[in-house]
Amino acid sequence: MKKQLIGFVMVVACLHVISCSKDAATEWFESGYAKYERKDYQGAIADYTKAIDLKPDYAQVYSNRGVAKSDLKDYQGAVADYNKAIDLKPDYADAYVNRGNVKLRLEDYRGAVADYNKAIDLEPDHAAAHKNRGVAYLGLSQKDNARVDFARAIELGASVPQDILDMCK
Repeated sequence: MKKQLIGFVMVVACLHVISCSKDAATEWFESGYAKYERKDYQGAIADYTKAIDLKPDYAQVYSNRGVAKSDLKDYQGAVADYNKAIDLKPDYADAYVNRGNVKLRLEDYRGAVADYNKAIDLEPDHAAAHKNRGVAYLGLSQKDNARVDFARAIELGASVPQDILDMCK
C-alpha cells in the first residue's frame, strides 16, 4: 500500500511539473510577444527560447522567434525556426507564410511561391499568403498570376498598395 501511495504521489508530482512547465512556457511566450511588439527583438528571442526550453514542441514559439530573427536580418536562423515549426506542425500555414516571406526577401521567388502555395493549400482564405504570393509572382514576371492573387487578397480583406497593383499592367 505504501509503495502504491508513493507511486501515486510521484505521478501527481510529475503531472504538476508538466502543467507548470506549460504555464511557464506560455508566460515566456507572452513575454516574448510583448517584447516583440515593443521592437525588442533580442529580448523577444531570449524569451521565446526560454519557452522552447520548457516546451520543445511549441510550434508557434518557433515561428514567432523566426519572425524576430527575420526582423534582425538573421534569415538563416529564421528559416531554421520556421522549418522546426513546420516539422512539429506540418499543417501550420503561418509558418509556411513566414518562411515564404524570408525567401521573398532573399529574392528566392520560386521558393517563396512554393511556401505560399502550401499555406494556401492548408488555408485557402489566407489573405497574406495570396498577397505575398502575388509579390513573388511579380518577381518572376508572372503579372497575370500576380493580378489574380492580389484580387483574391483584396477580396479577403488585405490591402495592396496601388503602386504594386500598377506593376501588374
